[in-house]
Amino acid sequence: MRSKADPRHTSRKLALSSIFCWLFTEPTNDECLLLSKDTLETEDVEFDRDLVEYIVGGVKTHLVDIDNIIADSAPEWPIDKIAKVDLVILRIAVFEVVFGKKTPIKVAIDEAVELSKEFGNDTSHKFVNGVLGTVVEKHATPAEAEIVEEKKDE
Repeated sequence: MRSKADPRHTSRKLALSSIFCWLFTEPTNDECLLLSKDTLETEDVEFDRDLVEYIVGGVKTHLVDIDNIIADSAPEWPIDKIAKVDLVILRIAVFEVVFGKKTPIKVAIDEAVELSKEFGNDTSHKFVNGVLGTVVEKHATPAEAEIVEEKKDE
Protein backbone atom coordinates (compact mmCIF):
# COMPACT_ATOMS: atom_id res chain seq x y z
CA MET A 1 0.00 0.00 0.00
CA ARG A 2 1.24 3.48 -0.83
CA SER A 3 2.23 5.87 1.91
CA LYS A 4 -0.26 8.68 2.31
CA ALA A 5 2.69 11.09 2.03
CA ASP A 6 3.87 9.69 -1.34
CA PRO A 7 3.75 12.72 -3.67
CA ARG A 8 3.03 10.59 -6.76
CA HIS A 9 0.10 8.85 -5.07
CA THR A 10 -1.15 12.22 -3.83
CA SER A 11 -0.83 13.50 -7.40
CA ARG A 12 -3.05 10.70 -8.66
CA LYS A 13 -5.60 11.51 -5.96
CA LEU A 14 -5.55 15.12 -7.11
CA ALA A 15 -6.00 14.01 -10.73
CA LEU A 16 -8.88 11.77 -9.61
CA SER A 17 -10.65 14.65 -7.85
CA SER A 18 -10.12 16.96 -10.82
CA ILE A 19 -11.43 14.46 -13.36
CA PHE A 20 -14.31 13.48 -11.05
CA CYS A 21 -15.29 17.17 -10.97
CA TRP A 22 -15.78 17.02 -14.76
CA LEU A 23 -18.71 14.70 -14.23
CA PHE A 24 -20.59 17.68 -12.81
CA THR A 25 -19.18 20.40 -15.07
CA GLU A 26 -17.76 20.66 -18.58
CA PRO A 27 -14.82 18.28 -19.30
CA THR A 28 -12.77 21.27 -20.42
CA ASN A 29 -13.32 23.07 -17.11
CA ASP A 30 -9.86 23.87 -15.74
CA GLU A 31 -11.43 25.23 -12.55
CA CYS A 32 -11.65 21.66 -11.22
CA LEU A 33 -7.90 21.26 -11.40
CA LEU A 34 -7.20 24.70 -10.02
CA LEU A 35 -9.54 24.24 -7.04
CA SER A 36 -8.01 20.88 -6.19
CA LYS A 37 -4.46 22.23 -6.41
CA ASP A 38 -5.31 25.26 -4.28
CA THR A 39 -6.74 22.98 -1.60
CA LEU A 40 -3.61 20.86 -1.46
CA GLU A 41 -1.27 23.84 -1.55
CA THR A 42 -3.04 25.54 1.37
CA GLU A 43 -2.79 22.28 3.34
CA ASP A 44 0.94 22.12 2.50
CA VAL A 45 0.66 18.64 0.96
CA GLU A 46 3.44 17.42 -1.32
CA PHE A 47 2.45 16.46 -4.85
CA ASP A 48 4.00 16.33 -8.30
CA ARG A 49 2.38 19.17 -10.24
CA ASP A 50 3.75 17.91 -13.57
CA LEU A 51 2.30 14.44 -13.03
CA VAL A 52 -1.12 15.86 -12.16
CA GLU A 53 -1.19 18.05 -15.26
CA TYR A 54 0.12 15.17 -17.40
CA ILE A 55 -2.62 12.78 -16.22
CA VAL A 56 -5.46 15.31 -16.33
CA GLY A 57 -4.38 16.61 -19.74
CA GLY A 58 -3.89 13.10 -21.08
CA VAL A 59 -7.28 11.88 -19.92
CA LYS A 60 -8.90 15.01 -21.35
CA THR A 61 -7.14 14.54 -24.71
CA HIS A 62 -7.87 10.80 -25.02
CA LEU A 63 -11.24 10.64 -23.22
CA VAL A 64 -13.25 9.15 -26.11
CA ASP A 65 -10.60 6.51 -26.86
CA ILE A 66 -10.17 5.71 -23.16
CA ASP A 67 -13.93 5.20 -22.72
CA ASN A 68 -14.02 2.97 -25.82
CA ILE A 69 -11.22 0.84 -24.34
CA ILE A 70 -13.06 0.58 -21.02
CA ALA A 71 -16.32 -0.33 -22.77
CA ASP A 72 -14.52 -2.97 -24.82
CA SER A 73 -12.76 -4.37 -21.74
CA ALA A 74 -15.91 -4.51 -19.58
CA PRO A 75 -18.71 -5.26 -22.08
CA GLU A 76 -21.17 -6.28 -19.34
CA TRP A 77 -20.80 -2.82 -17.79
CA PRO A 78 -21.88 0.10 -19.99
CA ILE A 79 -19.91 3.26 -19.18
CA ASP A 80 -22.99 4.95 -17.70
CA LYS A 81 -23.52 2.01 -15.30
CA ILE A 82 -19.98 1.96 -13.86
CA ALA A 83 -19.69 3.68 -10.47
CA LYS A 84 -18.41 7.19 -11.17
CA VAL A 85 -15.34 6.94 -8.94
CA ASP A 86 -14.42 3.57 -10.48
CA LEU A 87 -14.82 5.08 -13.94
CA VAL A 88 -12.47 7.95 -13.14
CA ILE A 89 -9.89 5.55 -11.66
CA LEU A 90 -10.13 3.40 -14.79
CA ARG A 91 -9.75 6.46 -17.03
CA ILE A 92 -6.55 7.45 -15.24
CA ALA A 93 -5.11 3.94 -15.36
CA VAL A 94 -6.04 3.33 -19.00
CA PHE A 95 -4.41 6.63 -19.93
CA GLU A 96 -1.24 5.64 -18.08
CA VAL A 97 -1.16 2.09 -19.48
CA VAL A 98 -2.20 2.68 -23.10
CA PHE A 99 -1.36 6.29 -23.95
CA GLY A 100 1.03 7.64 -21.31
CA LYS A 101 3.71 4.96 -21.34
CA LYS A 102 5.69 6.87 -18.66
CA THR A 103 4.52 4.72 -15.77
CA PRO A 104 5.27 0.99 -15.68
CA ILE A 105 2.07 -0.98 -16.22
CA LYS A 106 2.20 -2.77 -12.89
CA VAL A 107 2.67 0.55 -11.08
CA ALA A 108 -0.34 2.07 -12.89
CA ILE A 109 -2.45 -0.97 -11.97
CA ASP A 110 -1.24 -0.98 -8.35
CA GLU A 111 -2.04 2.72 -8.04
CA ALA A 112 -5.51 2.21 -9.54
CA VAL A 113 -6.25 -0.66 -7.17
CA GLU A 114 -5.08 1.41 -4.17
CA LEU A 115 -7.23 4.36 -5.24
CA SER A 116 -10.23 2.07 -5.65
CA LYS A 117 -9.68 0.62 -2.17
CA GLU A 118 -9.45 4.13 -0.77
CA PHE A 119 -12.36 5.75 -2.63
CA GLY A 120 -14.51 2.96 -4.09
CA ASN A 121 -16.85 0.44 -2.55
CA ASP A 122 -15.92 -2.96 -1.09
CA THR A 123 -15.59 -4.63 -4.49
CA SER A 124 -14.23 -1.72 -6.55
CA HIS A 125 -10.64 -2.90 -6.37
CA LYS A 126 -11.58 -6.30 -7.82
CA PHE A 127 -13.56 -4.70 -10.65
CA VAL A 128 -10.79 -2.20 -11.46
CA ASN A 129 -8.12 -4.90 -11.37
CA GLY A 130 -10.17 -7.18 -13.63
CA VAL A 131 -10.90 -4.49 -16.21
CA LEU A 132 -7.26 -3.40 -16.25
CA GLY A 133 -6.16 -7.01 -16.68
CA THR A 134 -8.26 -7.16 -19.83
CA VAL A 135 -6.91 -3.79 -20.99
CA VAL A 136 -3.35 -5.10 -20.61
CA GLU A 137 -4.18 -8.31 -22.49
CA LYS A 138 -5.63 -6.33 -25.39
CA HIS A 139 -3.39 -3.26 -25.51
CA ALA A 140 0.01 -4.01 -23.97
CA THR A 141 2.96 -5.44 -25.81
CA PRO A 142 3.71 -9.09 -24.99
CA ALA A 143 6.73 -8.03 -22.89
CA GLU A 144 4.65 -5.52 -20.88
CA ALA A 145 1.87 -8.07 -20.35
CA GLU A 146 4.40 -10.67 -19.20
CA ILE A 147 5.64 -8.38 -16.43
CA VAL A 148 2.08 -7.96 -15.18
CA GLU A 149 1.48 -11.74 -15.31
CA GLU A 150 4.65 -12.35 -13.27
CA LYS A 151 3.32 -10.00 -10.62
CA LYS A 152 0.01 -11.91 -10.44
CA ASP A 153 1.92 -15.14 -9.83
CA GLU A 154 3.86 -13.71 -6.87
